[in-house]
Amino acid sequence: MNLDPTKLKGWEIAELAEQQMKPISMVAAELGLQEQEIIPMGRAIAKVDYRKVMERLTGDHQAKYIDVTAITPTPLGEGKTTTTIGLVQGLGKLKKRVVGAIRQSSSGPTFNIKGSAAGGGLAQCIPQTPLAIRLTGDIDCVTNAHNIAMTALTSRMQHEQNYSDQDLVKRGLKRLDIDPSRVQFKWLMDFCAQALRNITIGKGGKMDGVEMESGFAISASSEVMAILAVAKDLKDMRERMGRIVVAYNKKGNEITTADLQVDGAMTAWMADALNPNLLQTIEGQPIFVHAGPFANIAIGQSSIAADLLGTKLADYHITESGFAADIGFEKFWNLKCRISGLKPSAVVIVATVRALKMHGGGPAVKPGMPLDDAYVKENLGLVEKGCENLIAHIDIVKKSGVKPVVCINSFYTDTQAEIELVRKIADKNGALPAVSEHWLKGGEGALELAQAVMSACNEKNNFRFLYDLNTPLRKRIELIAKEVYGADGVSYSDTALEKAKAIEADPQANHLGTCMAKTHLSLSDDPNLKNRPRGWTLAIRDILVYKGAGLVVPISGTIKLMPGTSSDPAFRRIDVDVNTGKVHGLF
Repeated sequence: MNLDPTKLKGWEIAELAEQQMKPISMVAAELGLQEQEIIPMGRAIAKVDYRKVMERLTGDHQAKYIDVTAITPTPLGEGKTTTTIGLVQGLGKLKKRVVGAIRQSSSGPTFNIKGSAAGGGLAQCIPQTPLAIRLTGDIDCVTNAHNIAMTALTSRMQHEQNYSDQDLVKRGLKRLDIDPSRVQFKWLMDFCAQALRNITIGKGGKMDGVEMESGFAISASSEVMAILAVAKDLKDMRERMGRIVVAYNKKGNEITTADLQVDGAMTAWMADALNPNLLQTIEGQPIFVHAGPFANIAIGQSSIAADLLGTKLADYHITESGFAADIGFEKFWNLKCRISGLKPSAVVIVATVRALKMHGGGPAVKPGMPLDDAYVKENLGLVEKGCENLIAHIDIVKKSGVKPVVCINSFYTDTQAEIELVRKIADKNGALPAVSEHWLKGGEGALELAQAVMSACNEKNNFRFLYDLNTPLRKRIELIAKEVYGADGVSYSDTALEKAKAIEADPQANHLGTCMAKTHLSLSDDPNLKNRPRGWTLAIRDILVYKGAGLVVPISGTIKLMPGTSSDPAFRRIDVDVNTGKVHGLF
């Protein structure tokens, strides 16, 4: 079968590859899973019974653990998921026992501007359509588990408004005295709906609830999604679910999901979702697709459950962190590895010549318009200038004690001189460079990258966290701002400063992980500042506390928990062939 990515669209390649893909039972067996450990969800997808596998695999085997991150994103794309899958395929070509882990696509980006995050060219995860739309329903479970908590909260407020203390006791309830102005939760949906960011609910009569300000956030931003990403087993998930703070009462005390007696029902929605989903690359290697928190507004990692499975089952386990090293890798480094107990053997930073040119001052890229000649013809000056961004990300990874591998994700318009310049700069700054053509050639094109990663895995590293959990919150934020983002310092709004002081005074809250919410479009908190910004201050405007997930979330700049849909969303080009039922137009 001739799958030429220069002539076929991504969804066309996926559709053709799916005609020859392995039954998922075969993929599972080749990974070492037993028949009773998989839960088939059709011919091409299965859930893995996490509890059964982990109970069986109790030995000391530990795969080489590799994280894939990238330079600061541009509209030209860096190909991080494509590289993750290409690396899995490359190691597969070298006859290595390998598995990958990526996040599940959110419908918000899939039907908006980012696409389905299934990879691209000849480095894709299939089957594409269920991966991009619905999969096994995990995101629906997150949405429903979160919304049942919001339902419990709002109905309890209505009952407390309408009933006396004596009537509440007859119904097995006690008055929580929830403050409508201090409700922490919003409703969820899995689309980018800016019109629902701020709404008023409870309008009508006394049977219609308490009138108050509310709103919607995207499902990937939910604390329930973060819990899915970090829970190590069902017991851990159940305990975390009961610690979620949904509101405060009029005395300032926390109201949790356990107070609302809804934590058990939430866990019931999420119990099956804890089992990772098993799919495959177009070359037949296994890929776990599990959890989908965004990296700019949440933890940005595939699940710890998937990583614990992968490191037990394979010899090489490749996991992907969202966005660039300042966001996704920083959270992998200081949050995910701390919670899971796993330590990386290698870290890959993905960069493209075209994206480096944009960081170097190349002209703006407009969707639907031809690329400027700067991006399709040799321009060593732009590449060299843009490598300042690459160097910043190399420096970030090196601070974790790991020497990074720089994947130069090659595009057919790159010249040899441009590639060699990036290679030279990466090497000079303490990284191991490798060129990869996985988009064009699949696993065969990723052999140099695979060899470089294997070499990096064999080098001893000195992995260490940026801070320990005894470090006060504001000091942690300052360390991340200065050492990771390159800021000169940190400023706080009055609200954020008050919350920071309260968290530092609370021994339980101050020991939670620090999960920054920041734009992914810049190393700074200003999405318009490209390359490696200097002379700026990180502005913290609010701080959220996710006690269930075990995270404190400082919010910087103008980042929002509900993205907006663009003027040219992807859904305009997605349709179904009514004769075959096949979806086309996904990317």
